[in-house]
Formats: sequence, structure tokens, C-alpha cells
Amino acid sequence: MTVAIYPGSFDPVTFGHIDIIRRASRICDRLVVGVLNNSAKKPLFTVEERKELIRLAVSDLPNVEVQSFSGLTVDFAGSVGASFMVRGLRAVTDFEYELQLSQTNHKLAPEVDTVFLTTNLKYAYLSSSIVKEVASYGGDISEFVPDFVAEKIHEKLK
Repeated sequence: MTVAIYPGSFDPVTFGHIDIIRRASRICDRLVVGVLNNSAKKPLFTVEERKELIRLAVSDLPNVEVQSFSGLTVDFAGSVGASFMVRGLRAVTDFEYELQLSQTNHKLAPEVDTVFLTTNLKYAYLSSSIVKEVASYGGDISEFVPDFVAEKIHEKLK
């Protein structure tokens, strides 16, 4: 059985993330979306809220599960038996950072490979930070996130 992880903060999950999850779920038997619990950051949503939003967004994908983790991503990969991790690339600047991260991860855990999926062009500009910024100014985020995520964002920003 091929197991992969797709790690990230997902604060909030966007259509870009969902696109990567859907595509990654087709190239492995089991995909574990890993929601990073980073105590150094002040996220809009708690880890549990982010996990639930992702679960709702991909509830039709039976081979996808959502877990939280803290610490090194390669350690999380090992704990779920993943042989590779999936990373999304939007632009060349993402590639430079992700390549360095991939090489570091390979040094730490040579048995875990990194697979890069390029983002669908219609989401190439999209990031969780942009979604939060647009929402904070009352902008329309319906093109960026599912309706139920937009509702939760607006509730949090009130």
C-alpha cells in the first residue's frame, strides 16, 4: 500500500489546497493530510478547526484522512508509514524554497521522497494569507474557499 502525506498549516484550506489533495489522492492508496501545529504562529483557526474544515472539503475521498502533527515533517511521515510527501508549487519562488526543504528532508529521512504537484493555473495566485487579508477587509472570498470555509472565516473575523 502506497502512503503519502500532504503537510501544511491550511489556515484556512483553500481551493488550491483542495485541488492538490484531490490530485494527490489519485497517485497513492492512502493520503494523510497533515495539519501542522506550529506553536510559533498565531493561526486564525485552531488545529481541530482546520482538520474539520479539510475533512468537510474532501469528505467524498475515501482514501484521504486528516491528522495533526508537530515537529519535523519527516517524523510525521514515518509515523504514518508514508513513502513520499506531496508539495504544491505555485511559482518559481515556491520551487526554490521547496527544493531546499526537500533536500533537507532527504538528508534526514532518505526513505521519504518528495513529489511536487504544480498548482492548477486558476489557483496559482492563491494563498491562505491572501484569503485572510481579503476577508479582513470585507472582500469576496467565494472564489478562493468553499462557502462553509468562508462562513467560518467571517465568523472568526467579527
